[in-house]
Amino acid sequence: MTVSVQQADIDEQNHVNNTVYLRWVQDVATTHWRSLATADAQAGIGWVVLRHEIDYKIPACQGDEIVLRTWVGEANRLKFERFTEICRKIDNQLLSQARTLWVPIDSRTGKPTRVSAEVRARFSA
Repeated sequence: MTVSVQQADIDEQNHVNNTVYLRWVQDVATTHWRSLATADAQAGIGWVVLRHEIDYKIPACQGDEIVLRTWVGEANRLKFERFTEICRKIDNQLLSQARTLWVPIDSRTGKPTRVSAEVRARFSA
């Protein structure tokens, strides 16, 4: 997924604010889920974050085009580990990387739910 740095993303240090990186991590995860999950899975399963870990390497600046890459690592019935790389498009420089633990929830009840083997297989690395 590619995004452009907007003026609203810039903080007092004149680079992308750390909260924007977090938004990008969530946006690319959501896009990945919607692109691969079946309609039934999307209707029945929601996701909440248990933990985010983000390492910032090099700042992104106004006008940069950013490439977001994500993939699922370990996936069991109650937790999905997801990795994200955030790179500058022009030179593929790694700007940030993240590891997030996601917990599936039942869309109707809002309570944690187990993920089927079929869904895990669709997303597992």
